[in-house]
Amino acid sequence: MTPEQLIARIRTIRGTSPGNLMARHFDEDYFRSLDDQSRQRLRRIIASGIENPDSQMGAYAMNPEDYDRFAPMLDPMIRDFHGIPAQTAIAQKHDWDTGGMSCDLAAIDSRLKDVSMRVRVARNVSTFPLPGAMSKEQRVDLERLAAQAFTRLREDPAFGGHYLSITPGSPDEIDATEYDRRVKSHQMFKDMSGDPYLNVAGISADWPYGRGMYVSRDEDFLVWVGEEDHLRIMAMQHGGNLNALFERLRNGLERLRDLLPAFATSPCYGNVTSCPTNLGAGVRASLHMRLPALTENGRDLTGLKHQAKALGLAIRGAGGEHSDAGEGGLVDISPSARLGVTEMEIMRRLYDGAAALWAMETA
Repeated sequence: MTPEQLIARIRTIRGTSPGNLMARHFDEDYFRSLDDQSRQRLRRIIASGIENPDSQMGAYAMNPEDYDRFAPMLDPMIRDFHGIPAQTAIAQKHDWDTGGMSCDLAAIDSRLKDVSMRVRVARNVSTFPLPGAMSKEQRVDLERLAAQAFTRLREDPAFGGHYLSITPGSPDEIDATEYDRRVKSHQMFKDMSGDPYLNVAGISADWPYGRGMYVSRDEDFLVWVGEEDHLRIMAMQHGGNLNALFERLRNGLERLRDLLPAFATSPCYGNVTSCPTNLGAGVRASLHMRLPALTENGRDLTGLKHQAKALGLAIRGAGGEHSDAGEGGLVDISPSARLGVTEMEIMRRLYDGAAALWAMETA
């Protein structure tokens, strides 16, 4: 495809798929101004949005420096998604102090005292390319580096556990039955090789090499290796106390950070991630709520997504992105903003958003 054919293709996507942020903000003059090598790099970054017009962002960074190198293209997309005006400086701050506010869902309604909650951060090790640009050997090397860190993490009574690899021939390899069991229990990530978005971006290449999961003995602290980012570090609980959940993650993140090379960061965008939607704090905090009235017993998420968007929330089905609501209207709720907001602001937004949706559901 010639540069002009690519431009024509993106024009078509802009008309047929207005939600595709890559197509919406594609600057034809900027693209033409690039040399051939830079054009090829940018084409690789936006390939998923071209091949999958229904993409929301439509771009995946291949290397941490892409965000600076291609800022004229990526910055308007990032600002659009995160709701940051063009003239507003982006300054990512961090705040993990859970003592400043109480966010216990039981205070909203006693029926919410035992929901499924999860908070995770995306992190990428600065000494490797991002997953879309990694070779098979680099994926295995990254997993080996992570496994060495987990060996030391096991010695900590609060986080001791074991590593489960799905890399063929790994000393920590688990069989297909155990892998499927972990996926069904919503611990391990699903087979990425069938994902059209990640396939085009190169993120799912070489499956399943370099992939696995660390799990604590209590199975409330997990680390995914080799998914959309190098590491997805998470805490998960059944309960209603978001403060305790975030504190668990904070402690685990600090412990793990001491065992690995420095994570990739940007002075503008905070924690660097493959997908621009996860920049900044790099936090996705979510909980599962049953909202049968707002979902017509799980048959339709359209109206709920519209209501949630007004509250700064994203709605997914119970099975994750691109899935439907589960039995009894079970949905996944999370704050949309990651960039320019602190970890504690994200926690508060989740709490306030859950309270608002619950009020609508029970009205």
